[in-house]
Amino acid sequence: MSSSAVPNSGPAVPTASSVRRSGLVWWKALATGAVGAAVVNLIVLAVAKLAGASLVVVDGGEEHAITVGGVIGASVVPLLIGTGAALLLALWKPVFLRIAQFVGGGLALLSVAGPLSSGADGGTVAALSLMHITLGVAVVAALELHHRHR
Repeated sequence: MSSSAVPNSGPAVPTASSVRRSGLVWWKALATGAVGAAVVNLIVLAVAKLAGASLVVVDGGEEHAITVGGVIGASVVPLLIGTGAALLLALWKPVFLRIAQFVGGGLALLSVAGPLSSGADGGTVAALSLMHITLGVAVVAALELHHRHR
């Protein structure tokens, strides 16, 4: 008697624990978003300087220069606070990840109104607007990186 049966080599469908997830844990997603936003915004700053933008904004009669430290702070701090709060809320209700993606991206787009109404030169307005959009993209991307981990 010959048997053509194949011995059982395990389940045909992988179990949930054996599926590799492509996302990042919360702190890696947060760090990736913050570092990514800062690096891209510093590149935008460098290109704006090379293009001859003044990188000075007048507010209340005072001139404020856009500096490397200011760009890093404005890129990292809001992202850490907003995305960190979203990640904490997602521990309670995972739907907050998606809500935060819309809210964070939307607020970043709305904040472009600041540079557009600043009265600065065109290069400075373009650079600042792009920096605000970059921050919104970083928020959405960081939250998506974590969402894929869940």
